[in-house]
Amino acid sequence: MSAASGNEARRVGGPEVLTATGELFARLDAARASGRTVGLVPTLGALHGGHTSLIEAARRAEDLVAVSVFLNPLQFGDPADFAAYPRDLESDVAIALGAGADIVFAPSVAELYPGGEPEVTVDPGPLGAILEGESRPGHFRGVATVVTKLFALFSPCRAYFGEKDYQQLTLIRRLASGLSLRTEVVGCPTVRAEDGLALSSRNARMSIDERAAATVLHRALVAGRARLVQGSSASAAEAEMARVVALEPLAALDYAVVRDAASLGPPGPWPLRLLIAVRVGPVRLIDNLAGPER
Repeated sequence: MSAASGNEARRVGGPEVLTATGELFARLDAARASGRTVGLVPTLGALHGGHTSLIEAARRAEDLVAVSVFLNPLQFGDPADFAAYPRDLESDVAIALGAGADIVFAPSVAELYPGGEPEVTVDPGPLGAILEGESRPGHFRGVATVVTKLFALFSPCRAYFGEKDYQQLTLIRRLASGLSLRTEVVGCPTVRAEDGLALSSRNARMSIDERAAATVLHRALVAGRARLVQGSSASAAEAEMARVVALEPLAALDYAVVRDAASLGPPGPWPLRLLIAVRVGPVRLIDNLAGPER
């Protein structure tokens, strides 16, 4: 624990805010000694309605709910993207409080990576090299490394993640199982605006026109799923998604695919998952949708 540890547990609008791992261990140990369960909601910050739904889900199931706020530099390949990510801890703490969090863990980069960029990282395996991994090299190595570190700090616990980042959720489930981590990974439904756009901190970086254009992701997914319901092939559904995106002049398609829901490999019979990535103005957005029931 650092010399400033006396100031590392403080109140910022409500819940206990911890910035040192030593303080966190003490808090969690005390909770578990009294028989309380722990729920973790890992975030990059810039909390929105999607995050609050995760906190609320944890609140319904756990005795102690913790939200981590850590903008992890390892998962950003583009320095400009990292620099543009919004940072407002006071707002994040207030939102976490309103949703029912007890603790906000907001460490500095130096606290989690005290030696600078870590020499030891976590290989995400083949799943980390496809789709988002192909478009953003190194991204999932950064995700796997920080999530493993957070699970080591908080376990045993249940950790809550949204299905919007479906590939990430799938990878983290494999990570927890494959490394025998004492963390149960809980997936929660994507939260959407009324027009279907999945909530994301990146949405705030779009203009009004771009925000309207961004609804093309959900529209394309719905159109692709409709093709599958009609009995069309996965390739036909992918072509339909690409067609819908091509009609939106402000959108540029990265990928629109139908994959096996469990492995994200080539589509098998069932269940299936439709996944899409589109650049709209300055931001790159992702979304996904479950395929039809068998």
